Amino acid sequence: MTDTIYAADFLLTMDATNRVIPDGAILVSGNLIAGVGTAGELTAAHPDTKLVRLPERVLMPGLINAHMHSGFLRGTAEHLPVWDWLTLHINPMHRVLQPHEAEAASWLCYAESVLGGTTTTVDMWRYMAGSARAASGIGNRLVAVPYVGEHPDYNYFETLDDNERTIQDWHRKADGRINVWVGLEHLFYADEAGQSRAVAMAKQYQTGFHTHCSESNIEAAEFQKRYGKPAMFALDDLGFFETPYGMIAHAVWLNPDEIELIGKRGNVSVAHNPVSNMKLASGIAPIEAMLEAGIAVGIGTDGEKENNNLDMFEEMKVASLLGKLKSLDAAAMDSWTVLEMGTKTGARAIGLQDEIGSIEVGKKADFIAVRTDTPRMTPLYGEGEYFNLQHNLVHAVRGGDVDMTVIDGQVVVEGGELKTADLQQLIRHVRDVAPGLFARRKAYLDENRDGTAQWTKA
Repeated sequence: MTDTIYAADFLLTMDATNRVIPDGAILVSGNLIAGVGTAGELTAAHPDTKLVRLPERVLMPGLINAHMHSGFLRGTAEHLPVWDWLTLHINPMHRVLQPHEAEAASWLCYAESVLGGTTTTVDMWRYMAGSARAASGIGNRLVAVPYVGEHPDYNYFETLDDNERTIQDWHRKADGRINVWVGLEHLFYADEAGQSRAVAMAKQYQTGFHTHCSESNIEAAEFQKRYGKPAMFALDDLGFFETPYGMIAHAVWLNPDEIELIGKRGNVSVAHNPVSNMKLASGIAPIEAMLEAGIAVGIGTDGEKENNNLDMFEEMKVASLLGKLKSLDAAAMDSWTVLEMGTKTGARAIGLQDEIGSIEVGKKADFIAVRTDTPRMTPLYGEGEYFNLQHNLVHAVRGGDVDMTVIDGQVVVEGGELKTADLQQLIRHVRDVAPGLFARRKAYLDENRDGTAQWTKA
């Protein structure tokens, strides 16, 4: 791979000081960042190196989507609170989902992600050998988390055997871009033996562990009923936080003692999903309190069906606005904090802070170029008295403003176009396979009017 210098009007490094370099540039060697500075400095030091000039662009780290689900139920699973939504829309889909459909969904979702500036995705999904093939083809960095149910009532998800096989086949493959974790859809979707095995597997393979928890207020009462204590304390007793990395999706209904506990544990992070939490009427997570406790909180879009897009720029804006609303404080969840959550704090949340999340020498060459020649980015000041770069990136930019995406040194998106796959072919393929999935889901619901079994019905 030829060394290349990428130069733009501004370089937002997201390093320890969130340094912004006017006329900034990145020297890429192979899949690594080999130099950071001004365009003049790097071209003078490397006069024979290929130079790619990106006028009216901002270079910044690629965004990290800390929690999502591949799929193509967009617009077909609406207007229900989370547990009814699972019972009537989502779990029936899982009962009838086929491997080729799951893979088609990953190809399209990863394409949407990289087009919008997301370079790393934590995807909890099904038949994830197909997802790994999709990530290999699209070029994104993937944390694959199989959607496991290890309980007689939830035997239509992946199993821990499937999860282990995916770890063995795909962990650290595609030049290290693919990591595979242990996953549970929810603690209640596993029996005692399954819970114990999930913990043991994460320890054995030294991977992360990811699950949904405390998404809705009814969970708190159920944890108290089953375990006699709040959710995080129950998870702690069961050993989930003894895994190398534990990440909880949602964490909307944590109490102060739970926040203090996971802050002290140090290896437990949270994936905040503000749009999904609003759409499913789940509540507003106490993110400021988590950050103050030292918890690494990343931002996730959740799935295409509960969002209904995978635009991490939109998600950062909503995270900021929702935090302000939660505290009734216009200064809460400021732009720098949210940018950090979408980049370097998100990297820490998934245990990849030494590889990604900022533009620094020695890290992976994962970065994006955002257009500044748009109404949304006008006026733009990347230095001086009216400095507003961080505010524009959080509150104005949308994923469609991303002009270039580079992952592991490879140009994946250029001129706003996907370079690693035929986007229209991916769209056509999903359009071809979607009706079959919808028809089978409808047939199941015609025979099972109340949907799937759910612990909330007990």
